[in-house]
Amino acid sequence: MNRFPVYIPRDAVWLLQKLRGAGHTAYVVGGCVRDSLLGRTPGDWDICTSAKPEEMRRLFADKQLILTGEKHGTVAVVLHGKPYEMTTYRLDGDYRDHRHPEKVQFVDELSLDLARRDFTINAMAYAPGGEVIDLYGGQADLKAGIIRCVGDADARFAEDALRILRALRFAARLDFTLQPATAAAALAARDTLQTVSAERLYTEIDGLLSAPFAGKILAQYGEILAGAVPEILPCVGCTQPGKWHCYDVWLHSAAAVQALDTRGQDTRGARILCWAAFLHDIAKPLCRSVDADGAAHFRGHNQRGSAMTRSILRRLKAPGYLIEGVTGLVAIHDAPLPTADPEILRWLNRYGAEFLRRLCALKYADLDAHAHTPDVEKRRYDVQIFEQRMLLLAKNGCYTIRQLAVNGGDLMHAGMPAGPAVGETLNTLLQQVMDGQLPNEREALLHTVRTHAGGTR
Repeated sequence: MNRFPVYIPRDAVWLLQKLRGAGHTAYVVGGCVRDSLLGRTPGDWDICTSAKPEEMRRLFADKQLILTGEKHGTVAVVLHGKPYEMTTYRLDGDYRDHRHPEKVQFVDELSLDLARRDFTINAMAYAPGGEVIDLYGGQADLKAGIIRCVGDADARFAEDALRILRALRFAARLDFTLQPATAAAALAARDTLQTVSAERLYTEIDGLLSAPFAGKILAQYGEILAGAVPEILPCVGCTQPGKWHCYDVWLHSAAAVQALDTRGQDTRGARILCWAAFLHDIAKPLCRSVDADGAAHFRGHNQRGSAMTRSILRRLKAPGYLIEGVTGLVAIHDAPLPTADPEILRWLNRYGAEFLRRLCALKYADLDAHAHTPDVEKRRYDVQIFEQRMLLLAKNGCYTIRQLAVNGGDLMHAGMPAGPAVGETLNTLLQQVMDGQLPNEREALLHTVRTHAGGTR
């Protein structure tokens, strides 16, 4: 390869030239090489070099440096506001807790550094004017769409259990599959994921769920992911009634993740929806019963699933907004939707328009992961009708006290003494407006208040 397929930023080229001009070898390495070969623009450009940390510090002493990773050979140089990590070639010592090496040994050979990396597609290096250094077939695996460990897969996962989830995340991001030996080793080592910190597990699963091919990877490798979330395992192979379903519980959940449409959602909303689709039926195996005709039922799986979801997300130390948002959706994801305006307004009052928009998105994904039957299509149509009416009422209706044409000051000005009765009256007025008994008009509301006050003197 004579020309790299993606332009390397000028600052990264300058760092490489500076290191090489001082007598060191240096390359861009890892994910930036992988993404470039895939025709993607990398977000970060990492450099590996024969220079030791103290040599890098001296060489770039006039620049802003970040030295938090210096013990492991990493010095970051900030150029034009962007940090570029430069790491000395190294060998990792014995790993503790299936996660961190006891020590690192700096070496002079790039080949030794590449040998310690996780996957072949991340073990390639490049310097301008040369060819891609690819000692483990990373380019061939990119073309074949394969995630393969460098060297012995059992050893790679024994060193760092988080690589199991990284393999799934890369596969979901790139629409790749795990090479059979890598998949077998990941499955065999899945329980070692329990030694990884909750925060790292959460971050990797979150990245997996937001990837474009998440559902496909969940369907293929649910038993591997169960090492991080054991509650998944009973869902695998848990059958559902054919009238509504064409998948078992786990494959249905995976299909729902894949079908999810997060367009129009902000970052938080999209994240909440991904996790909700992932966990919405997590309690079904525990709630499964079979009637005399042999049909399976899952009574109570909404509420029980909400409690299980809270437990899982707390265990993973997920953000509070995610815990509350996801558990709320799981709790009512299968509940019937109201059809009359007063009830829709009450749902808006209780949940808010943003929550209900997310609920509709989850219901669409859930139903799209069902069998394609007239009954399922009717349910989907019902969601669509509800969503259209709910959005219209959210825009033009009155469902909060703040939207009333009167406030507490108006009531007291009309003669009502200050106190709890003011709030109670406002709530009563809101209920009457939502029920259609009163128009949300100032004079009509004040007339009702005066009439009531006159009748109770």
